[in-house]
Amino acid sequence: MKLTSIKLCNFRSFYGKTPEIILAGGDTFNTTIIHGNNGAGKTSLLNAFTWVLYDKFSAAFASTEQLVNKRAIAEAKTGQSVECWVEITWEHEGKRYNVKRQCRVYKNKTDFDLSKTELLMQVAGDDGRWYFPLQQPEEIIGQILPASLHQYFFFDGERIEEIVRTDKKAEIAEATKIFLGVEVINRSIRHLGEAKRSLENELKSIGDSEIKQLLKEQEKIEQEIERIAKRQTEIQQELEYQQTFKKETNNHLRELSAAQELQERRQELENQKIANQNALRQTREALKKVISSRGYTVLLSEATAQFREIINELKQRGKLTSGISREFVNDLLNSKRCICGTELQIGNHSHTNVEIWLNRAGSSAVEETTIRMSAQVDEIDKQAIVFWEEVDKEQSRINQLRQTISQIESELDSIQERLRKDANEEISSLQKRLDKIEGKIDELNREQGANQQQITHFTTEIDTLVKQIAKQKLNEEKQSLAQRRINATQDAIERLTEVRNRQEKQFRLQLEKRVQEIFAEISVTPYIPKISDKYELTLIENTTGMEAPIAASTGENQILSLSFIASIIDKVREWSEKRKMMMIPDSSTFPIVMDSPFGSLDESSRRHIARTIPQLANQLIVLVTKTQWRGEVEAEITDRIGREYVLTYYSSKPDCEQDYIELGGERYPLVRQSPNEFEYTEIIQVERGR
Repeated sequence: MKLTSIKLCNFRSFYGKTPEIILAGGDTFNTTIIHGNNGAGKTSLLNAFTWVLYDKFSAAFASTEQLVNKRAIAEAKTGQSVECWVEITWEHEGKRYNVKRQCRVYKNKTDFDLSKTELLMQVAGDDGRWYFPLQQPEEIIGQILPASLHQYFFFDGERIEEIVRTDKKAEIAEATKIFLGVEVINRSIRHLGEAKRSLENELKSIGDSEIKQLLKEQEKIEQEIERIAKRQTEIQQELEYQQTFKKETNNHLRELSAAQELQERRQELENQKIANQNALRQTREALKKVISSRGYTVLLSEATAQFREIINELKQRGKLTSGISREFVNDLLNSKRCICGTELQIGNHSHTNVEIWLNRAGSSAVEETTIRMSAQVDEIDKQAIVFWEEVDKEQSRINQLRQTISQIESELDSIQERLRKDANEEISSLQKRLDKIEGKIDELNREQGANQQQITHFTTEIDTLVKQIAKQKLNEEKQSLAQRRINATQDAIERLTEVRNRQEKQFRLQLEKRVQEIFAEISVTPYIPKISDKYELTLIENTTGMEAPIAASTGENQILSLSFIASIIDKVREWSEKRKMMMIPDSSTFPIVMDSPFGSLDESSRRHIARTIPQLANQLIVLVTKTQWRGEVEAEITDRIGREYVLTYYSSKPDCEQDYIELGGERYPLVRQSPNEFEYTEIIQVERGR
């Protein structure tokens, strides 16, 4: 999806029809810069994109019901309608698209009525002819860039850190599934499941009584699994809500000066507890790995001792002797000549003497095998010693970590008790609220664990039933065919599920690596971004050799979010080139529209972001204030500018201070005195000489 232009009419601060804003989209000059002061209409312009495409607005977009320009309404006569629309064109898969979302205001004596919005679309192919598509415009837009993903491409930079919020992780997970084409696989699995149920119903009608009973039991268990899975989703949503509620309550406690010190200590202890719990989990995994890889060595002690007894016995009996081998003596007898030159003829004295050595000599093959096995047995005994040393080390670390966690929990309990009994009623009340939240979280976690255990048990039962059904003697040809179809459908479901799981895991790990690379380029902090299997974005530090989560600042969360979005675009573009069969064709082109992306960042971070984003995005549209633009941002982005505009705000304030910005050696007005009592915004194109 490459945006080519946008035009507005009476949308918010834009009075009348604006000139068409042509958007840059080349390989080198892929960036469009739109300058404007606060209140000039930058956020309105950002929301013009999301309104026309998705009928949605950003969180900071106030008074969404007041879409129509106030001046246009004021100048209209009673009973007259005022049009408001936004029109966007873009290119995708060799086609050109034009969409226009419009609404009208009908003015009456005291107020005005806003009509419902209407979305119109036209499409032009290679022949240049425009036509109205048969498919609904919303469906076409959703296939090109789904609505659930729009906030990752059209966003308010000052509030971008919301992406890393705990309650956003499920949304991020679903978004990446759409990127990957995993949703297509999920639909296939669902459809195959429906087909399997249909085939099983068919088998019920033609199968014998035993098969019918088995299928009935299977269907009952599957319904129970579906019910539990639905409850698991509800529990997960409730857990996310409770975690957010807990975080807000903790923040409220921290804001109270009387509890600030205790609350900060509690936060520090909770971070330590999480870090130690992670270390404990890793140590247990390390112990499992040691046991699985070397545990067998301690079970072979009797076997190795027995081997040595056998070898010693053979040596004592002369069966394993060093020196002449039986193979060497046989070679002499066959050649009929001794190494000293004497002929060895059967029956003569020399032949008889050499033949005696045939019984005395051992086999070289046996000796070589014995030597090799002895070395292996010695290595097994050494590995057994090393095994116990490593087990003792890991067990010691586990005990130490348990003790540390216990001490942390004791101190946390002490802090909680002090807060519960605090004389300040607000503090004690907040702590009691936290106790209830913790109790609820604990209860939900237990229920979630029990449900997962039930699902595992039921899944095992279904596997057993499936095998029993497959073993049934199917006498009728229809039964046999239906069973083969069921088996083939189940096999397809299992294979698709495995493909989906592997694809999700591989993409997540590659995405995490790219996020870490981009974050390291932009941020000066030593923190490392992590993406959990639930797509929870966090920052950790590893300065002490143990991973510990950190309480990121707003600026760090902004950098993390920008790194995530840039990584998504970069990895999906790379992924789609390799796996076009798994994705929508040409879906590797994505636009980014950012409003004020540099506001609360330091100079170094601003410079790195300004340098990185134009390189990763296919098409970049940035809305900035004068202070956000000047300096390092201007220096890094200027060479990538393909188009540039200024939003001139006409203020109705009598004593407004006029403002200008200098671009390419020319002065452009940012704020001017309105010639009437209305405020509005004009769009001016910047001409830069290259």
